[in-house]
Amino acid sequence: MEKIDRLDKKILSILSKNARIPFKDVAEECNVSRAAVHQRVQRLIENGVIIGSGFNVNPKSLGYSTCTYVGITLERGSMYKEVVKRLEHIPEVVECHFTTGPYTMMAKLYARDNEQLMQLLNGQLQEIPGVVSTETLISLEQSIKRDIAVRFEEDEEQ
Repeated sequence: MEKIDRLDKKILSILSKNARIPFKDVAEECNVSRAAVHQRVQRLIENGVIIGSGFNVNPKSLGYSTCTYVGITLERGSMYKEVVKRLEHIPEVVECHFTTGPYTMMAKLYARDNEQLMQLLNGQLQEIPGVVSTETLISLEQSIKRDIAVRFEEDEEQ
């Protein structure tokens, strides 16, 4: 991955606070041309520094009132990729991680209610070949949600 310089960090910092800010405003704040900002952002996308863009939809607005983390224990860790392929077909699963600790993997999912959650667990997740057990943790409230902060202080260049 290419080195990210101070200007890249300043652009990332601005965009991470407001992804919809016009490039002309970013250019003004950075004292560069709009074309320079556009080229920098394109390069950051191509190099995998910027990995997505879009809107975050509040799951509750779509009727999903239960956010759940499910610790999944597999028969063998090597089954992870096959299990992920099966989880990709369950739209309520929004994240999946291969983990250390007591679980082979951790999945985040949303359910409309406890009845749907039970169906997802018993009727889908636990039916996946290789899944030995699951442990469910229900989120009562999301207190913090943010991306990693982009810092561009003057002394970072040293």
